[in-house]
Order: sequence, then structure tokens, then C-alpha cells
Amino acid sequence: MIAPTRRFRGFTRAAAAVALAAVAITGLGTPASAAPAKPVYVAMGDSFAAGPLILPQSDLFTCARSSINYAGLLAKAINASVLRDVTCSSATTKNFAGPQAGNVFGTAAPQYDALSADTTLVTVQIGGNDIGLVGLAESCLNLLPQNGVTDAPVLGKSCQATDTAGGVDQYARKIDAFAPAYATVIKEIRHRARNARILLVGYPTGIQPGGCWPFVPVLPQDADYIQANIDRLNTRMAQQAAENGATYVDTRTPSIGHDACQGIGTKWIEGVLPTIVDNGIAPLHPNAAGMAAVVPAIRQALGTGRKTDARS
Repeated sequence: MIAPTRRFRGFTRAAAAVALAAVAITGLGTPASAAPAKPVYVAMGDSFAAGPLILPQSDLFTCARSSINYAGLLAKAINASVLRDVTCSSATTKNFAGPQAGNVFGTAAPQYDALSADTTLVTVQIGGNDIGLVGLAESCLNLLPQNGVTDAPVLGKSCQATDTAGGVDQYARKIDAFAPAYATVIKEIRHRARNARILLVGYPTGIQPGGCWPFVPVLPQDADYIQANIDRLNTRMAQQAAENGATYVDTRTPSIGHDACQGIGTKWIEGVLPTIVDNGIAPLHPNAAGMAAVVPAIRQALGTGRKTDARS
């Protein structure tokens, strides 16, 4: 009886040794989890994305593009392996599919050309030039004050009164007619970069309720009219993003209290007379702080710890 017991114990020890060896070999042969691929990021859009005259400029004469616009800052924040920043001042959705004449000289290639199969993240900020948003703001500039008497007529001409004459809001019509273009943009991006997450970036708060005439020479009702149209465009953008599987980035809310009426060091949007101190020389456009403020909004939209290469 003793011998069989010894043989059994010997077999058990041998089997255990073989099992341990197998575990060791298996462990050595199992590769570690692959590190997530770094994002391949394409930034598309107009001057609110490009950062005209925010120093330093990476492309001054063709697209007036800043090297510290939110695309450049975001690429560093998310450790992107590639950044293709094709944002261009004065761009419209037509310049996504076709070339754009440079702001001073040169020609910018169609922005869609920056997309490829390896693209994992795309930000798009567009529409302001398509519906003439800056043109609206410029048409509302008014050096004549409003009468102090409540029921007295306005001394200066009101753009709100002009653009809503006859009960038809011309800019509301333009925005509503333009809205489906966002769906077209999303579909084209997805066709060219099917694995990319697509973010539509909204426009920031431009002016406080009632404005701040004469600091920004826009009558109170016109200030509210301008902001109402910015809000309408953002609303349509958000709706189209939701309906077409993209993500909308709200920059309107975090920029409240940082509009063109605020003082140096607080405002993220420059007024009619920009302050070089804020590194923002383009009137009615974001300054350097305004660009930097977009980055946390985009990261929040992406989600904490969420991969930037997730499909839309």
C-alpha cells in the first residue's frame, strides 16, 4: 500500500509542476492590452474656429489661422497623433467641397480633402458666414443713441425693425433654410471618415442682454436680436447633430458673462474696437481666451475618459 501512495504523490507533484509551467508559458504568451490609438484629428470651420489675427498665426495670408486656436490646443490636450487643421476665415459650407480664395492671397484646398479613413475625430464650426451672422452684427452698428423717453421713436435706425418688417424675420428664415446643410456635412464626413467621431461646435455668446451702447454701439433691441439669431443657429445645429448621429458642443452657456460688453481680461469676444491686450485683433471675434475656453467644452462633450475614436 505504501508504494502506490508514493507513486500517487509523485504523480500529483509532477502534474502540479506541469500545470505551473503551462500557466507560466501561457502568461508569457499573452500580450498586454494594446494602448488606445492616439486620435487623428481634423478641424474644419470658419473664422470662429480659425482664430484670425490671434498671435501667433500659422497661416496669416490665406486662412488667417492661429496656431493657438482651439484645434491646436485641443490636439495637445488629447495627445493627438495627427492634427489636420483646415479651418479658414470667411469659409462657408461651399468651401468644404470646393477651394477657397485666400483672404489676402493663395487658395485653400477644399476642407473635406483633409479627411481620410484613419480620421478618428472631427470638429466642425460653420454656418455663421452662410447666413451672414457677422454681416448682421455690422448692419446693427449705430452711433446714434436711443431716446431716453420710452415711447419715443429711436433716433438711430434699428436693424431689428428693418429685418423683421412686415412680420417676416429675414434672418430666422435664412437660418431655418440653411439648417439641413448640417446634415449634409455630417453625412459627407462620415462617408470619407467612417470611424470618426463628429462634433458640431456651436457659437459663443456675443453680447449681453440689452447690449452695452455705446461701448458696443448697438441699440438694446438690436443687441437682443443679434443674440437671438446666434441662439437660433445654435439650436438648429444641435437639432441636426442629434438627428444625424453627431455630437453638439455648447459654447454659448460657458461664455455667458464673457461677451463683447465685458472688460479686458474677462471678455472672450472682442468688440467693434478690439483690444490687443487680450490677443484678439479681429472685431466681433474670439480672442485667445475665447479660443482656450472652447477646449473644456469639447472635452466635456467627448465625455470624461471617453475615447475620441468612438463612432458617432
